[in-house]
Amino acid sequence: MNRIWQKEISLERLNAMVPGTMLEAAQIQFSEFGDDYLSATMPITDAVRQPMGLLHGGASAALAETVGSIAGFFACPEGCHILGTEIIANHLKAMHSGSVVATATPIRLGGLLQLWQINISNQADPNQLVCSARHSVIVRHK
Repeated sequence: MNRIWQKEISLERLNAMVPGTMLEAAQIQFSEFGDDYLSATMPITDAVRQPMGLLHGGASAALAETVGSIAGFFACPEGCHILGTEIIANHLKAMHSGSVVATATPIRLGGLLQLWQINISNQADPNQLVCSARHSVIVRHK
């Protein structure tokens, strides 16, 4: 796939968006991007565990929506922004500790609608898929 980014993208710019947001509370950090993907990591801490000690499904969904939405923003033209409309997350593997990495890749990048696939894996073993999500966003032109 060709380079999808329509705005200037860098890890410094991505991570500058974290302070003062939910991303900071969950310790989400953008870790990598390529021509057609964006990745972020999240450690499994008490802040993202459910009472039984497992990674909270809502935290996985929030991570997926974060990476999909930020990818969508950088994949739309200057002067545009995006609004999330739907997140569907399938939780596939329980985790108690460690870190996860979420990687967003586009399924469709239309002028008005984008659809993103976000796979969340165990950072220590990328073959262990923890959550598979799809995120729809609307592109708003100013």
